[in-house]
Amino acid sequence: MALWRARVASSTFLNYLSRPSAFISHFNSTTATTTACRNLTTDVGEKGTESLRGNMMNQLMHLDINSLIGSCMPLAAMRIGTVIHNIEVNPGQGGKLVRAAGTSAKILKEPSSTKCLVRLPSGSEKWIDSRCRASIGVVSNPSHGAKKLRKAGHSRWLGRRPTVRGVAMNPVDHPHGGGEGRSKSSGAWGRTSLTPWGKPCKSGYKTGPLKRRR
Repeated sequence: MALWRARVASSTFLNYLSRPSAFISHFNSTTATTTACRNLTTDVGEKGTESLRGNMMNQLMHLDINSLIGSCMPLAAMRIGTVIHNIEVNPGQGGKLVRAAGTSAKILKEPSSTKCLVRLPSGSEKWIDSRCRASIGVVSNPSHGAKKLRKAGHSRWLGRRPTVRGVAMNPVDHPHGGGEGRSKSSGAWGRTSLTPWGKPCKSGYKTGPLKRRR
C-alpha cells in the first residue's frame, strides 16, 4: 500500500514538472475554492452571532425580574406573592430575617411606596419598610432540620458544648438552683426558683404585669 502511494505521488509530481501550466491552474482553482469557503463561513458566523445576540436581547427585554432566583432588590420593586428570604429590617442595615436553612417568606400585599406586608416562616405577618432589600427564592439545604445526630459526640463535633439546667445547680451558681431533689417549689425542704433579682418564679408565681380589675 505504501509502495503504491509513493508511485502515485511520484507520477503526479512528474506530471506537474512536465506541465507547469497545469500546476498553476490547479493551484489557482484550489485557492479560489478555499477563499470562497472562508467568505461563506465568515458570513454565516457573523449572521449567526447577530441572530444570537438579537435573541438574547429580546429575552432580556421580556424577562421578569421577579423570576430571577437569587436577585436582591428593594421590596418596593417586587410584586405580590413573591417568595423571598434574607430580609432587611432597616434600609441598608443588611439581611436580618429569614436566613435559616430551608426557610422563606412571602409578600401578602402589593408593596406600596412606604411599607410592605410579609408573612414570616413563623406564620406571623410583619409590616416592613419598602426600601428594605430582600433576596428572591428559598434558602438552600431544606433538609438541615431533619438531620439527626448519631451520638452525643456528634454534637461536640459541631462545636456545641453541654448545657446544664439551672435547677440542677446550687443556689450560688444559678437563681434556679437549690432545694431537695427536683423541687421547683418551696415545700418542706425545697427552695423556690428565683429570678436574678431575687423574685420567685417557675412555681406558679405571677411575674408579668397585673391585669386591671374591672
